[in-house]
Parts: sequence; C-alpha cells; structure tokens
Amino acid sequence: QVQLVESGGGSVQARGSLRLSCTASEVPYTPTCMGWFLRAPGTEREAVTTINPRDGSQYSADSVKGRFSISQDNAKNTLHLQMNSLKPEDTAVYYCAANFDGGWPCTLEEYKYNTWGQGTQVTVSS
Repeated sequence: QVQLVESGGGSVQARGSLRLSCTASEVPYTPTCMGWFLRAPGTEREAVTTINPRDGSQYSADSVKGRFSISQDNAKNTLHLQMNSLKPEDTAVYYCAANFDGGWPCTLEEYKYNTWGQGTQVTVSS
C-alpha cells in the first residue's frame, strides 16, 4: 500500500521560507497526480498546488502564486513544496496527496486525490 510521509514543517517568522518534502513508498508506478493541500484551524481542507508528475503541468491556488512552488524528483518518489514570503495566514497543517488511477488534469479539486499523508504543521508568526 502506498504511503506518503511529509517532512519539513515547523515554525517560522513572517516573510521567512520553508521547504516541505513528501516521500512516497510502495509506489507501483508514477502517480497520475500529486499535490499539496492545507487545513487551517477551523476550516476545510483546501488545495495549495498540484502537479502531473508525468508531464509537469501545474496548478496553484491564487493565494500562493508567486510565493510557493511545487517540484518533483520522480527517481526518488519525492515531492517538494518551496514556500517563500510566508504569511501568518499560511499557518496550517499541510498534506501531501496523490492519485494513481485518474486520467484527468491534475487540477485543485480534492476528489481527484485518493492517497494522503498524515500532514505536517506549519506555523508562521508575525
């Protein structure tokens, strides 16, 4: 069974940077979609940015465009999220997600992702 494990979360001051990583194990083949989602306190989980590992196409939420970037290392089954210019409102638990079954564009809809990590906490202080 595929497992996704996030790392790299922590506490940082506003305008700082963090880099999250997600390592996938027991991967049968390259996922059709991967992405990062977040859940801020008291809110629903929402998409941050996603990528098609096979063709590199990406989608991002408007709130993170120009600040966050997603990248992949298929050889290492690893996904990264580089977060720059962090804001207190970026404080959330960040989840790595993947899908191995779909043939659709890797857009931001949560239903397109059926494999999830446990999440890593990111806290941004002002």
